[in-house]
Amino acid sequence: MTQIADDMIDDRRAKRTVFILVLAQAIIGAQMPMIFTIGGLAGQSLASNVCFATLPISLIVLGSMLSATPMSNFMQKHGRRAGFFVGAAGGIIGAAVGAYALYTSSFALFLVGSLFTGIYMSAHGFYRFAAADSASDAFRPKAISYVMAGGLAAAVFGPQLVKVTADAFVIPFMGTYAAVLILNLVGVGLFVFLDIPLPEQPKEGDRPSRSRWELITTPRIAVAVICATVSYALMNLMMTSTPLAVVGCGYTQDNAADVVSGHVLAMFAPSFFTGHLIARFGVEKIVAAGLLILAAAGVVALQDVELENFFIALILLGIGWNFGFIGATTMLTMSHEPHERGKMQGMNDLIVFGGVTVASLASGGLMNCSGGDAVQGWTAVNMAMAPFLVLAGGALIWLALRPSEKLAH
Repeated sequence: MTQIADDMIDDRRAKRTVFILVLAQAIIGAQMPMIFTIGGLAGQSLASNVCFATLPISLIVLGSMLSATPMSNFMQKHGRRAGFFVGAAGGIIGAAVGAYALYTSSFALFLVGSLFTGIYMSAHGFYRFAAADSASDAFRPKAISYVMAGGLAAAVFGPQLVKVTADAFVIPFMGTYAAVLILNLVGVGLFVFLDIPLPEQPKEGDRPSRSRWELITTPRIAVAVICATVSYALMNLMMTSTPLAVVGCGYTQDNAADVVSGHVLAMFAPSFFTGHLIARFGVEKIVAAGLLILAAAGVVALQDVELENFFIALILLGIGWNFGFIGATTMLTMSHEPHERGKMQGMNDLIVFGGVTVASLASGGLMNCSGGDAVQGWTAVNMAMAPFLVLAGGALIWLALRPSEKLAH
């Protein structure tokens, strides 16, 4: 069979996989914008010190970081479907514990539930890699992009569901966590239909598997990881504090939900064409565009605290994340062998979500404890983005100046 025919078979399987993962993004993925919309507000209502308001979100990201390597190794051995079932189970437990913690007014228990939710978030992060597993080189960036586009429905559905459920019970936000539990139960059935082969074992004559140190010090991989980490961490830094900033500046919880909804729409809507842009212009240019748009988001946010500024800044933040993160993910998948998948992807997400954990922890402190009011806190959050954008931009320029590291497109 010719290579062209092989690619066609692979892409038929990949397209089926993409369809299922898009549905999973839309249904199960709706819980992430829901939790990020109300997590800080719920934490603020339970915590004894407002500086810890965003700690529940930080614990979600920490749980994701701690789960990344075990989850990747588990999927390498048992397959993507088994890993996604484990992730959904984590989401169910996290939502149940979170709802009970709100019922008992226990901040400590709420943090425990957040850690379990992190298991779901970790598994969710592998959707993008699963899309690429059986795709041809030509279809791979589009597959990743389309799966990320599934978050568009979640962006619309999630925050609107928050409006319906946040005050559904006497205890604020308890209804939202009950809804998250149901989403996991309904959506988990989708994974039954996944058909993703286990990674091929290295054949005689293949390049031997590199150590983790050899992988992470490969220039192209290092830059991909840096850009993915900065893109995701800065998005989280700003998004986590947004509901607190919006409400703190005198607007309503519904206003905050609308801003987050606009942001998450902007995160995923470009995914319909991001893969095509990568194929046409090259992954490095798309990542660079993402970093520039992230910088623009910070500049807009620093201008004023009118509601339209929040909307524009968060929309730019979403687009910048999309270009930066999808571009960096595509760069990474092109830089390692299939038999290195479990090792490299787990290490990547460990580093990425480690950075996101730090950003999330810093977000609450900067927002609530770095000034006398919400405006000063919001200013501190956005000023903190600058050095990390310089780091990622510098790494990308360094890679571009290494002709031997460039990849043909």
